[in-house]
This record gives sequence, structure tokens and C-alpha cells, in this order.
Amino acid sequence: MTATVRRVLLPLAGIALALAAWWLASELDDRTPGPVAVLGVVGRGLVEPDGLLLDTRLSVLRVLIGVALGATAAVPVGFALAWFPVVRAMFNPLVSFFRALPPLALIPLVIVYLGIGETARISVLTYAAFFSAVIVIYESVAAVDDLYVRAGLALGATQLELFRRVVVPLTVPQLFVAVRVALGVCWATVVAAELVAAQRGLGAMMQDAQNFFRQDEVYAGIILIGLSALVMDKLVQLAMARTVRWQERVAR
Repeated sequence: MTATVRRVLLPLAGIALALAAWWLASELDDRTPGPVAVLGVVGRGLVEPDGLLLDTRLSVLRVLIGVALGATAAVPVGFALAWFPVVRAMFNPLVSFFRALPPLALIPLVIVYLGIGETARISVLTYAAFFSAVIVIYESVAAVDDLYVRAGLALGATQLELFRRVVVPLTVPQLFVAVRVALGVCWATVVAAELVAAQRGLGAMMQDAQNFFRQDEVYAGIILIGLSALVMDKLVQLAMARTVRWQERVAR
């Protein structure tokens, strides 16, 4: 079996097994809608402009904004924590403290201070993205081999040149990893974020469907969240492969 065939057939086999297990579960439990019924809901909803397509677009947009804001803010903070011992000593305990707090726990405070508008929902996602990305960036900078740092200093590089020409290029792949982690955390948080009085969005749709026990729509929301997260993750991987291709050439 060639590598290309393996990359295609094995994922398809996994999907087929998952669908078979899902179908069996629906046959054994009346509360579980079958794959055909759920995929029908997805298909009909994506065709309607004001249906699931709108909910998916709104959730994707919220996640993109949250990741963009959170990951962008995490870059300088993560670099500063790793590069400056004083900054690390002062703020690392605070970062560890807030990183352990689930975004869901902050929703009551978010409602009090930011209301129930779009700003509140975006802030929850930004919080989730920031603290998940900042740890990845901090660890990637801290893991830079001292050999490169000492070589740069021996060649007369200043701290700024060392940082710009050595540390940043070596940590570029991990910046993409930080974005991928932030995307995953934001998609895991989007349902909770859209509980803040959102009228539309996949999380709001699933909450409404749950209230009226429309299980097929709940499953449809789960599928669309998973597919959206998968597509966005693959796009980040493609961007990373194109951006860090030069590192592979250097490694050879």
C-alpha cells in the first residue's frame, strides 16, 4: 500500500467505522438520531441562507476574531516571559493561575462588566485563545538551544539582533502550533461563549435545540463544529508547511 493510498483509505475507513458505530447506537437507543437523519438536517440547514449556514458563519467569525486577538496578544507576552527572567518571575504565577480557570467560570463576570452583546462573547474566546497560546509560545522560546544563542553572541550580535535573527526564526513553527492550540480551545469554548444571550451561532442553535429536545439538530451542530475546526486546523497546517519549508532545506 503506497503512502498516498494509505493517507486516503485509512481516514475513510475510520470515518466508515465511526458511522457504523453511530448507526448501531441509533438502532439500540431511540434517543440517538441516526446518521442519515442528522446529515439530512445538516444538508437542509446549509442550503437555507438563514439556517445552519448563518449559524456556522457566525461561529467561525467569532472563533477567528477570538484567535486573532488572543494569539496576537500572546506572542509578545510569551516571548517576554521566556526572554526576560524578571518578567517571568513577576508574571508567570499569574499566567499559570488564569490559564487554569475555565472560560465558562468567567461568564457571570463577563455579563456584569461587558453586558450580553458581541463584545462579551468575543472576550470569552479571546481569553481562551490567549492563555492557551501564551504557554506554547513561552515553552518554544525557552526551548531554543543555547548553542545558537552563544554562537550569535560570539559573532557580536546584540540582544535585539539575536532575538530577531535567531530566536524568532527558530520559534516560527511553534507559533503555528500555538494558533492550532488556540483554535482547538476556542472551538471547545464557542458553545459556552454563545450562551451569553446569543441569538444565532452553532452554540446558540444547539442550546435552543436541547431545550426542545431536537436531538438531530444538536448532533448537526456537533458535526458542523467538528468539521469547521478540522478545516481551519488543516488550513493552518498548510500555511505552516509553506512558511517553514526553508527550515527543511536548512536541515538537509
